[in-house]
Amino acid sequence: MVTGSREENASKQVKAFSEPSIVVARQNNALQIFALDDAAARLGLDVGLPLANARAICPEVQVYDADEAADAHALNAIAAWCDRFTPLVALDPPYGLFLDITGCVHLFGGEAAMMRLLCGALTAQGFAVSAAIAGTAVCARTLTRYAHGRIVRAGEEADAVRPLPVSALGAEAAVVTGLRRAGLKTIGDVADRARHEITARFGAGFTALLEQALGQGDAPISPRQPLPDYIVEKRFAEPVATEVVISATLSGLAAMLVAAMAQQGKGARRLEARFFRTDGAVRTIAVDTGQPVTRGEVIDRLFRERLDALSDPLDPGFGFDLIRLSASRTEIVVQQQRDLDANVHDNDELAALIDRIAARIGGKRVVVHLPQDTHIPERAVLAAAAQHHLAAAAHAVWPARAEGEPPLRPLRLFERPEQIKVIAQVPDGPPARFVWRRATHAVVRAEGPERVAMEWWRAENAALTRDYFRVEDEAGLRFWLYRDGLYDREIVQQEGRAVQPNWFMHGLFA
Repeated sequence: MVTGSREENASKQVKAFSEPSIVVARQNNALQIFALDDAAARLGLDVGLPLANARAICPEVQVYDADEAADAHALNAIAAWCDRFTPLVALDPPYGLFLDITGCVHLFGGEAAMMRLLCGALTAQGFAVSAAIAGTAVCARTLTRYAHGRIVRAGEEADAVRPLPVSALGAEAAVVTGLRRAGLKTIGDVADRARHEITARFGAGFTALLEQALGQGDAPISPRQPLPDYIVEKRFAEPVATEVVISATLSGLAAMLVAAMAQQGKGARRLEARFFRTDGAVRTIAVDTGQPVTRGEVIDRLFRERLDALSDPLDPGFGFDLIRLSASRTEIVVQQQRDLDANVHDNDELAALIDRIAARIGGKRVVVHLPQDTHIPERAVLAAAAQHHLAAAAHAVWPARAEGEPPLRPLRLFERPEQIKVIAQVPDGPPARFVWRRATHAVVRAEGPERVAMEWWRAENAALTRDYFRVEDEAGLRFWLYRDGLYDREIVQQEGRAVQPNWFMHGLFA
């Protein structure tokens, strides 16, 4: 387990000036030191010291305001970069990371070589890093505070942390103060006391923290992203930047991924390609599929479509040193008889077409319509992503209409009904004249009403009833409009006067 900590404010990136530099944040209604550089630390400044005291000690100190949002963004960026070492990376706010390196160290020449590589790369990017390896996350985090570069073997966690001060555990300030007042200055002093005494005084949470630091208990980390089902990757001795090499690499990785999934009879439903740049930037591109993909050329074609459609082209910078392809969601492939059923081939071609269009313009823009069990017009049809609901759309049952019967609902329905001004109206009947979009229409023919009572369990307009009319004006244009509310029962009283129901335009007939 590896954990790293960052001592500098991400937004300011304090550089090595001749003057000491500190980052301050408001805590307990006072400006206190949030982070500092080595020059400030050598002068006796420390985290938590009030700004006034710091200036009294060192008047020439450079002061910067803390930006916790920028720090969190930088920490997430560092965590994404650390994915090149292991896919199990967890955040340890405000400036720490946990890396589960189980089964990964042999790829980097061992634990010590892996730690040197990680710390060296982050240091070259301008970060101050402290790292340690241990069997539990808390033990590794404890060691990073006072023993950078320590590697603890299994079963040796207690001996490694016993000499460290109790503040290394990362407990609350009140707990650390209480331990020191009780004469318990090191972790070893606390470990020698009975657990029930520690629990009674400082709580079960601190006891669990202590046992994890001693290697007597453990708690799993929570990775930023779930572990993909299948991962293949290619590392480069020299960074690559040409489109030809990147495309060839993706094609090769797609073939490897398909071969790995075929051994267990699975196909990919969601694919992610990650490009790791030498400067630490990471770019992720994902594509979804409507059916499990079992062919490498299909994966290659989908990513080509996605890369060609990027509004922000894939910038290699100084080159990529790692390209990874993963299947984050897979399904078991069901073998079907395809020689006697032509519809199966048609469905496969349609699904492939939908996947290619979705890869180019986005999956949310390719939709199918599904009928819903409701009589509210705007909720009678649901637009769903075609990639995930193609089979449901093929088997959807729509209300039947007799041959020659005119449509009761318009083909064009407004997303939001538009209010109209009725000039002449008849109670319980259609309007004789109305104004819509600054144009006056005289009604010559009308059908209706079709009365629709709103769903009472919904909060918005639950008490109102709609009367829909199909009307035609003198120019032959046909409209679908409704009156919101009834004259006799649903007239709203405001300030002692009756407010008439409103009229809305909801759709147009072709």
